[in-house]
Amino acid sequence: MIEQIRLRNFKCFQDQAFQLKPLSMLAGLNGMGKSSLIQSILLLRQSHLQGLLQRRQLILNGSLVRLGTGKDVFFEDASETDLIEIALTWDKDGGDRNSIWRFAYGRGSNILAAPPNYGQTAHGFDTPLGQSILNTQALFSDDFQYLSADRIGPRVAFEMSDSDVREHRQLGRQGEYVAHYLQVFGDEKVSNESIVHPNAQSSILRHQVEAWMAEISPGVRINLEPSNAMDLMSMRFSFAGDKDVSNEYRPTNVGFGITYILCVVTAVVAAQIGALLLIENPEAHLHPRGQAQMGRLLALVAESGVQVILETHSDHVLNGMRLAVHEGLVRPDTVGLFYFSRAGNKHARVQTPKIDRNGRIDQWPDGFFDEWDKSLEALLAPATESQP
Repeated sequence: MIEQIRLRNFKCFQDQAFQLKPLSMLAGLNGMGKSSLIQSILLLRQSHLQGLLQRRQLILNGSLVRLGTGKDVFFEDASETDLIEIALTWDKDGGDRNSIWRFAYGRGSNILAAPPNYGQTAHGFDTPLGQSILNTQALFSDDFQYLSADRIGPRVAFEMSDSDVREHRQLGRQGEYVAHYLQVFGDEKVSNESIVHPNAQSSILRHQVEAWMAEISPGVRINLEPSNAMDLMSMRFSFAGDKDVSNEYRPTNVGFGITYILCVVTAVVAAQIGALLLIENPEAHLHPRGQAQMGRLLALVAESGVQVILETHSDHVLNGMRLAVHEGLVRPDTVGLFYFSRAGNKHARVQTPKIDRNGRIDQWPDGFFDEWDKSLEALLAPATESQP
């Protein structure tokens, strides 16, 4: 598990450390730095997958994230002699290990290189200790999923990829391979018994996904049919009632939310213990009840040993996590809350409210899911008379 991320001279962070938890929830107004934290992690992974991190290089534009050039990611007040640093602290066999990467400023380049003395960095990637640590980490393995905010919506056909799905068990950053993933692995038994839904038909992945999806859309059933000649998957939804099952419907005829959330539920239910999930805005297109259930599911999987880093704007997702703590299903220290705001117009400021055993939060910074309270206060005030 990643216990800490420290960023120096990266985008809006001059020097900021994040003490991560099994479930780390990132919240705040738009443009405050939440995505920058996630992007720093993705930069390491995509550089590793292209074999560049091993050569002490960081690629800014790739399959996971596209950030431009060195000028776009360098902290505005840093000098050109300063270094961009991404440092991770891992929990390894009950002890902490550090991996530190430093890169020189390259104004117009989309590949940043380490300075000449990089090899002197303790536990860096190019040392034997650093290499042995990274080979066991989910961030650099197939026990990783990233689902971006711009996931795919309803469509008639879905992509297939033997390389991404069969070889690397990936859903795609937009969830574009979810239908193919369920078709290939849907009959496998879910390994994480902590999140097995009691009302599912069985413990296989497809039935477990349907059961958790039913918490969002009652009775939903997933029907898949491959078209191998065109490398496409057909997916339809039906709905089970007390006595029968409805006809099958195209995703385009059952609303946006079901398709949009399917890849998130699949990623969570299929995750092995020790996996790492990066998920942006799981609440998109969901009814408030579904958002709360999503928060509860994420808390449960984090409690079981899967690390989740989550960006959200939903107080319902937060409340679902709080209720899981209140019900004794999740320990309070499983959940870490990070609220991003600005100190001036350049520096990011990060506050960390805490959840107690009762699911209550010890502090509510201005802007931290307090819009309902502000609106209610305004509604309770005497109404302003209309001007003639």
